Amino acid sequence: MMLIKRVDHIQLAAPIGSEEKARLFFQGILSLQEVEKPHELKKNGGVWFSNGHVHIHVGVEKSFIPAKKAHPAFEVSDIEEFATHIREKGISIQVDDKLPGAKRFYVDDPFGNRLEFLEWM
Repeated sequence: MMLIKRVDHIQLAAPIGSEEKARLFFQGILSLQEVEKPHELKKNGGVWFSNGHVHIHVGVEKSFIPAKKAHPAFEVSDIEEFATHIREKGISIQVDDKLPGAKRFYVDDPFGNRLEFLEWM
Protein backbone atom coordinates (compact mmCIF):
# COMPACT_ATOMS: atom_id res chain seq x y z
CA MET A 1 0.00 0.00 0.00
CA MET A 2 1.37 3.42 -0.94
CA LEU A 3 1.12 6.09 1.75
CA ILE A 4 1.19 9.84 1.35
CA LYS A 5 4.38 11.07 3.05
CA ARG A 6 3.86 14.84 3.27
CA VAL A 7 2.65 17.90 1.42
CA ASP A 8 5.37 18.90 -1.03
CA HIS A 9 3.99 22.34 -1.89
CA ILE A 10 0.83 24.41 -2.04
CA GLN A 11 -0.28 25.94 -5.33
CA LEU A 12 -2.19 29.22 -5.12
CA ALA A 13 -3.62 31.03 -8.10
CA ALA A 14 -3.27 34.70 -9.01
CA PRO A 15 -4.07 36.94 -11.99
CA ILE A 16 -1.64 37.14 -14.90
CA GLY A 17 1.08 39.74 -14.29
CA SER A 18 0.80 39.71 -10.49
CA GLU A 19 4.22 38.28 -9.66
CA GLU A 20 5.46 41.51 -8.06
CA LYS A 21 2.40 41.70 -5.79
CA ALA A 22 3.09 38.09 -4.81
CA ARG A 23 6.69 38.98 -3.95
CA LEU A 24 5.61 41.92 -1.81
CA PHE A 25 3.22 39.73 0.18
CA PHE A 26 4.86 36.30 0.44
CA GLN A 27 8.45 37.57 0.67
CA GLY A 28 7.98 41.03 2.13
CA ILE A 29 5.27 40.25 4.69
CA LEU A 30 5.37 36.49 5.30
CA SER A 31 9.21 36.37 5.09
CA LEU A 32 9.36 33.47 2.64
CA GLN A 33 12.24 33.50 0.18
CA GLU A 34 11.73 33.41 -3.56
CA VAL A 35 12.84 30.14 -5.13
CA GLU A 36 13.95 30.02 -8.75
CA LYS A 37 11.53 28.08 -10.91
CA PRO A 38 12.88 25.38 -13.23
CA HIS A 39 13.72 26.75 -16.68
CA GLU A 40 10.89 24.92 -18.45
CA LEU A 41 8.30 26.27 -15.99
CA LYS A 42 9.40 29.94 -16.06
CA LYS A 43 7.54 30.51 -19.33
CA ASN A 44 4.24 29.80 -17.51
CA GLY A 45 4.66 32.84 -15.27
CA GLY A 46 4.09 32.82 -11.53
CA VAL A 47 6.60 32.72 -8.71
CA TRP A 48 7.65 30.20 -6.03
CA PHE A 49 8.48 30.78 -2.35
CA SER A 50 9.87 28.69 0.51
CA ASN A 51 11.27 28.86 4.02
CA GLY A 52 12.79 25.38 3.77
CA HIS A 53 9.74 23.70 5.31
CA VAL A 54 6.83 25.42 3.58
CA HIS A 55 6.73 25.70 -0.21
CA ILE A 56 4.20 27.93 -1.95
CA HIS A 57 3.84 28.14 -5.70
CA VAL A 58 1.86 31.11 -7.00
CA GLY A 59 0.64 30.29 -10.49
CA VAL A 60 -1.05 32.76 -12.79
CA GLU A 61 -4.35 32.15 -14.54
CA LYS A 62 -6.11 34.10 -17.27
CA SER A 63 -9.56 33.44 -15.76
CA PHE A 64 -8.49 33.86 -12.13
CA ILE A 65 -11.09 33.51 -9.36
CA PRO A 66 -9.84 33.70 -5.74
CA ALA A 67 -10.37 30.74 -3.40
CA LYS A 68 -12.66 32.00 -0.65
CA LYS A 69 -13.42 28.71 1.16
CA ALA A 70 -10.65 26.32 0.13
CA HIS A 71 -7.40 27.37 1.78
CA PRO A 72 -4.03 26.28 3.12
CA ALA A 73 -3.45 26.46 6.88
CA PHE A 74 -0.03 27.35 8.28
CA GLU A 75 1.03 26.52 11.83
CA VAL A 76 2.95 29.36 13.50
CA SER A 77 4.93 29.40 16.74
CA ASP A 78 3.56 32.62 18.29
CA ILE A 79 0.14 33.49 16.90
CA GLU A 80 -0.18 36.76 18.85
CA GLU A 81 3.18 38.07 17.66
CA PHE A 82 2.43 36.96 14.12
CA ALA A 83 -1.00 38.66 14.20
CA THR A 84 0.64 41.87 15.39
CA HIS A 85 3.19 41.66 12.56
CA ILE A 86 0.43 41.14 9.98
CA ARG A 87 -1.65 44.04 11.32
CA GLU A 88 1.41 46.34 11.35
CA LYS A 89 1.76 45.64 7.62
CA GLY A 90 -1.77 46.96 7.12
CA ILE A 91 -3.43 43.61 6.58
CA SER A 92 -6.76 42.83 8.19
CA ILE A 93 -7.16 39.55 10.03
CA GLN A 94 -10.31 37.61 10.82
CA VAL A 95 -10.02 35.84 14.19
CA ASP A 96 -11.83 32.52 14.49
CA ASP A 97 -12.25 30.73 17.83
CA LYS A 98 -14.30 27.77 16.57
CA LEU A 99 -11.50 25.19 16.49
CA PRO A 100 -11.03 23.63 19.96
CA GLY A 101 -7.42 23.67 21.15
CA ALA A 102 -6.20 26.23 18.64
CA LYS A 103 -5.90 29.97 18.20
CA ARG A 104 -6.29 30.95 14.58
CA PHE A 105 -7.05 33.71 12.13
CA TYR A 106 -7.55 34.17 8.42
CA VAL A 107 -6.16 36.71 5.98
CA ASP A 108 -6.63 37.23 2.27
CA ASP A 109 -3.54 37.30 0.09
CA PRO A 110 -3.29 40.22 -2.36
CA PHE A 111 -5.43 38.27 -4.83
CA GLY A 112 -8.27 37.38 -2.45
CA ASN A 113 -7.23 33.80 -1.67
CA ARG A 114 -8.00 32.78 1.92
CA LEU A 115 -5.02 31.79 4.12
CA GLU A 116 -5.29 30.37 7.64
CA PHE A 117 -2.66 30.77 10.37
CA LEU A 118 -2.95 28.78 13.59
CA GLU A 119 -1.19 27.81 16.79
CA TRP A 120 -2.15 24.67 18.71
CA MET A 121 -2.45 25.25 22.42
